[in-house]
Amino acid sequence: MSETGGLVVMGAINVDLVVSGATLPREGQTVTDGEFSRHHGGKGGNQATAAARVLGDAGRVAMLGAVGDDEMGHAARAALEAEGIDVGNVSVVPDTPTGVALIAVDRGGQNQISVAPGANRDLGDPTEALQGSRPALVLASCEIPFEALSAAAAWCGTNQVAFVLNPAPTHPMLRELLEHTRVVTPNHGEVSKLAPTSGDAVDAAHALRERTPSLAVLVTMGEAGAYLLDDDGETGIPAPSVHAVDSTGAGDCLNGVLAAGLWEGRPIREAAARAVAAATISTAVAGAREGMPTRATLEEFLG
Repeated sequence: MSETGGLVVMGAINVDLVVSGATLPREGQTVTDGEFSRHHGGKGGNQATAAARVLGDAGRVAMLGAVGDDEMGHAARAALEAEGIDVGNVSVVPDTPTGVALIAVDRGGQNQISVAPGANRDLGDPTEALQGSRPALVLASCEIPFEALSAAAAWCGTNQVAFVLNPAPTHPMLRELLEHTRVVTPNHGEVSKLAPTSGDAVDAAHALRERTPSLAVLVTMGEAGAYLLDDDGETGIPAPSVHAVDSTGAGDCLNGVLAAGLWEGRPIREAAARAVAAATISTAVAGAREGMPTRATLEEFLG
């Protein structure tokens, strides 16, 4: 990233191999009649794309990640660059495949995903890259090694840089990062794993705030919108109604747009409402990134 004070997204870069239109298989079951397509994906790549589109000319997004030295990796890196994303810190790892996600999507837009991380395992220590770019905000997701996440969170804490954590996929060690985190964005299942309580997402969000009072918790709830707990109390953020075609990448869209809004200096409730709207819009088009709105599209929708 060439200039300081920008938005850095750190996470996985994958290629999505998608079968859509068939019933989601149960354990041991084979289903047929689906249609195949290939898309660019990975939580990090998706979130960077969402942020770059909604910022447009208003800001610069840099990606911190890794791809393999193969056809899919070079294509994935080029796709990010075509969105206007700085890929200077997207490393190309030799003799390692690019990450791949196998995705099944049914007619209602629900999905199942299995991921082979590939080069994402080789992200390494991000400290030097962060020190060189000096971002104002870092958004991170968890399809990369915990050591890289931990180093990024610690660097943000030391340098008073806002750290937004999307704890997906989640695991208990992520709780160690919350003291350095400004906003955490679990879904309703992940928040209960971060703070085991009765299984109620709202109770779990309150438990996280009790442990880390400075933490804002935004629980994403799919078509129901989101629940926010912060210094101003709690509020529900409803999702607008659209005809969902594919929910793949909707959570990534939400996180990218949320981070972009926070980077712009919007209050968290405004940023969260924009993020929920953008994520809902994205489900109307097949593919993780294809439906992610531009700044103009989101403003028109909200207007």
